[in-house]
Formats: sequence, C-alpha cells, structure tokens
Amino acid sequence: MAAPPLKVAVIGAGVGGLATARALKSVANHQIVVYEKSDRLGGTWVYDPRVESDPLGLDPNREIVHGSLYPSLCTNLPRQLMGFRDYPFRTRKNVDDSYYRTFPKHEEVLQFLIEFADEFELTELIRFGSEVTRVERVDSRCEDWVVESRSNGLSSEEVFDAVIVCNGHHTQPRLAHLQGIEKWPGKQLHSHNYRGPELFQDKIVVVIGDGPSGIDISIEISAVAKQVYVSSRDPNITISKLNHKDNIWQHSKISCVHENGEVEFIDGASVFADIILHCTGFEYHMPFLKTDGIVCVDDNRVGPLYKHVFPPKLAPRLSFIGLTYRSLVVMTIDLQAKWVANVLSGKQTLPSEEEMLADTERHYKQMEAKGIPKHHTHRIGHEHFFEYLDWLATEAGYAKVDEETKLITKNYFNFVVENGFWRAKEWAIE
Repeated sequence: MAAPPLKVAVIGAGVGGLATARALKSVANHQIVVYEKSDRLGGTWVYDPRVESDPLGLDPNREIVHGSLYPSLCTNLPRQLMGFRDYPFRTRKNVDDSYYRTFPKHEEVLQFLIEFADEFELTELIRFGSEVTRVERVDSRCEDWVVESRSNGLSSEEVFDAVIVCNGHHTQPRLAHLQGIEKWPGKQLHSHNYRGPELFQDKIVVVIGDGPSGIDISIEISAVAKQVYVSSRDPNITISKLNHKDNIWQHSKISCVHENGEVEFIDGASVFADIILHCTGFEYHMPFLKTDGIVCVDDNRVGPLYKHVFPPKLAPRLSFIGLTYRSLVVMTIDLQAKWVANVLSGKQTLPSEEEMLADTERHYKQMEAKGIPKHHTHRIGHEHFFEYLDWLATEAGYAKVDEETKLITKNYFNFVVENGFWRAKEWAIE
C-alpha cells in the first residue's frame, strides 16, 4: 500500500544526492529539498584548484575544501561500469574526443551528472549555497527531523518527514599512524590536497597506500621526483621496482620514521625521504548529525546500519546513501537510492528493528571472525558486490545485475587482482 507523499531532505548534490532525488521523484509525489553547500552539483566530481591551509587536514579551524580531484584524475572503473542502472555512461556530449577512453576523465563524469540532472529535472530541487549545520529529531517521540542550514551567513530551520544523508566521504583525510612522526623533519600531505607534481620536483618521496589514487599519483610524480617509494599494507609485498618505471619502488608497511629524515620499512629497507604523501583514504564525517549516540562513527564504521543504509532504531526516516566502497559505486548508489525511495513510498517494507539490528550484529561478528578490521565495515570488495547488488536490486524491485555487466566486471577485477592497479589503466575491454 502506497504511503502519502513525504517532505524529504537530501543532503548533498553529488552522485548520491542526484540518484536519490531522481528515485524519490520517480516513485511518488514527494516534496524534495536537496541541500548543496557549493554553487554547483557534482560533489566529489567538481574540480577545485584550492588546497587547504593544513596539508594533512588536522586543523579543525581550517577552511575545508570539499573536493579531492587533481587535474589528471580519471576513473578507476571502465565507463561500462560507471552508469546508473537505467541511465548508462555513454559518450558524453560537449566533451573533447580525447576523453573517449576506457577510463573517463573527471570532466566527463561531471558532464554525465549534469546531463543526468537535466534529463530528470533535478536541478530545480537543489538549494545551492546551503550548508547543513544540524540534523536532529524534533523530539524523541516524533519521527520528524529538523534541518538547520546556513546560506549567505544566515541560518534557518525547516522540519522534514525524512532525511537522507548523501554527503560523500572524500573530504576528511584519514592518516597513517607512524611511529616517530612527531620528530620527522620532512614535509607531509594527504592526497586530498594533491593538485599536481610540481611540489615533488627532484624530491625523494614515500607514498603510503597502493590503491588507485596512490598508484595514479605515484606514477604522475615519478616524472619529476628523484625516487618514489610506495608503501603497502599488503603482507605479501616484497621490494620490487615497477616494471616500466626506473624510479618507483614497492615496499612493505612503514615500521617507523626518524628525526634524521629516515623512513624504515618492515621489509628491512630504509630511505631518507623529503616528503611523505598519505594516500590513505578518508574518514566518514557528519558533524551536523545529532542522534544522541544512536548513530555514530567509530573507527570509520558508521553504525549500526542495516545493509549500510538504515539505522534500525531510526529507520526508515533516516538513511544513508553511498557509504560503501570498493564496489560498482554508481550502480550501488543508484540501487540504494531506489530501495530507500520504495521504502519511504510504502512500496517496500523493512524488517523489524530487532531483525535489522540482529542482521547488522551478525555482519559485524562475521567480519571479526574473518579478521576484517572495523574500519573496513563499508568495504564491499569484488568477492561480494554482486551478492550485495543483487540483494539491493531485489529489494528495489529490479532485475538482478545482467550477465554482460558481470562479465565485464569480473574480467576487470580479475585483471586488477592478478596485475595490480599498476597496470589497470593500461587495460582495455575488447
């Protein structure tokens, strides 16, 4: 049975916010307000040349730059896997021919999102320049939520039936904890504040992290740096040189750093470095959310959340879109949004609070039994994302992932597993 239309606040106008607004609009005549603190849509796909005053993002009083893009960035998924379920990522209009590649550049992704918003008339739902400063229930006996926002220096409050948090997670740096770093004399920065290789000219650089951004940036700075040493947490990594680069070396985890500038690795090697670059990911950061501890961020676990989306005690009137990673990100976000829209519209029901909490606790215990750290709670991984996507599709009322998409995905991730991200960007789908 369909529920009456709701007044819904969507926080953020990036991929998650746009997918959510479109899903809500398509299933019922909801009144939708999308809060976006910047002056344009696109979220993490909007390039901002500014960097923060604190290169590590530790100063709480710094002016925060939302975006983490650098000019050369392209996707780490092929374009066949970058689209929404029913709005594929085809060749975009008004984009230079050189961008028609397997891994689109960030400009093309932004163009895709702009066209998506135009196609479904979403821009008119967005309040640009409106930063959300507080989200809180009106009171403990009421399902309504108050959203406080600031625009042009003025604060205002508005009450909503439901709030969907889509604020992304590529803004607040997560740093490696290094023994001795307080006295290490070199320069440090996080990839959030990387905008180009100029800073690394003739420097010896240690890059922490061998994920997509760590590899991309390592290769880019190797063109100007003296030496680049990439540190990985993978226990199977041995000292090795990148095949087609003379000045990039792979190493194991850093054991400690010293006052004389030395960086030691647990593989026994050491180097005297000028710069440490943290390509170590980001923290989930929702300082505006006030739930009296019902939902919290603990060692980068947002929880408790049923299937990474609904907090059992506050469902369905509070939900989160886009927390998961190491998955088919856009498709996952799209199906999460469709699921939430169906639930809020009364087309789908959730299990009881007790059942959702039990399922969530079971997931946490399975992680612990497998030795998976808490901070990887929202990491899906290529071993499980079809299972999760198919589950979401069923809940959202859609068919499971088609076999062609599964084949493309398996081919790509098998290549990454066998060859690493070092060569992934050289790979092309036949």
